Amino acid sequence: MRKIKDFKRIRTGLIILAIVIAFISLFVSQSLVKDLSREEHSKMEIFAEAYRTLNAADDDTELNLVLEVFKGNKTIPVIVTDEKNRIINNTFLNIDIRKGDTLEYLSAYAERMRQAGNSIKIYLDEADEDHYYEVCFDESLLLNRLTVYPYIQMAVVVLFVLIAIFALLSFKKTEQNRVWVGLSKETAHQLGTPISSLMAWSELLKDKYDDSLIGEMEKDVRRLEMVAERFSKIGSMPEPETADMVKVLNNVIEYVEHRSPKSVDFVKVFPDSPVYAKLNSSLFGWVIENLCKNAVDAMNGKGTLTLILSEEKHCVTIDVSDTGKGISKNSWKSVFDPGFTTKERGWGLGLSLARRIVTEYHKGRIYVAHSEIGKGTVFRIEIPK
Repeated sequence: MRKIKDFKRIRTGLIILAIVIAFISLFVSQSLVKDLSREEHSKMEIFAEAYRTLNAADDDTELNLVLEVFKGNKTIPVIVTDEKNRIINNTFLNIDIRKGDTLEYLSAYAERMRQAGNSIKIYLDEADEDHYYEVCFDESLLLNRLTVYPYIQMAVVVLFVLIAIFALLSFKKTEQNRVWVGLSKETAHQLGTPISSLMAWSELLKDKYDDSLIGEMEKDVRRLEMVAERFSKIGSMPEPETADMVKVLNNVIEYVEHRSPKSVDFVKVFPDSPVYAKLNSSLFGWVIENLCKNAVDAMNGKGTLTLILSEEKHCVTIDVSDTGKGISKNSWKSVFDPGFTTKERGWGLGLSLARRIVTEYHKGRIYVAHSEIGKGTVFRIEIPK
């Protein structure tokens, strides 16, 4: 359990670190964009001054520098208008003309530039502020790309991280499945020989002695045989069959109740008529048995264990509730993780295997429906009809 928490802390720390790095990258990129934007604005101020010089020029004015300023602007869109938003002498640069009314399009474009605050007024006569030219400009294509690029970069990085996390989780799950399957198969194999020997010894004892204890021993041997059968089915896809849930639950409760303390009260709330569902009775009985044993342990051998079977429109629901110590809400999902256990001795694989059996073999759901510290827990299983 401590290893799982340490892994989650490390994973959370790495995610936070990645977010911090991403935001730092975004901040630096935006700073560069602002610097480039200020530089372009300065260039437009020079452009506006050059245009004012051109309009005020006489025969003695040197225009080479002015023309160089105009030629130097190869990226920033520019439109020059008068105070009535009319294009002056078709003066526009770095703009792709669309089909239709060109002047209407340019006027609308200039108005958008003006509304964005990207315009510089040129007063030809300082005494007359009602008549002026206005240099309207937009951000260059390079600046627009730099503005959008960090967000695209972040989206690509996030997508890559999500794909990597999904791949790692899938790989981890596959490795866990291999371990579980190998362990289960080996357990079934190791149990096979002593079970066969015990069956032979019980038959031999029956021939020599007439004792009721031999019958009980045979029951336990058959129980071991069923356990070995369950382990052998882990890793395969056993074909589900139509079974009566009431009968399956009654068989499990009878077994668990017989081996539980007398201070544990078993309460069954089942329909009077059979409830049918597609399931593997052996593996599903293992799930219920595991939940019941965990409930008995959670109550320290004293309390009430209640099983409620109900039939919904599309599924069959089983609630297994106890009056034990309960589970904290932040651990409701973690209880199904491999290695999670609150017991002093335990591998933490029971609920993990139970979830595998319910979700993968029976296409259902198992989850903590409710739990309260000191009052008990309700596990719910939903199996499609």
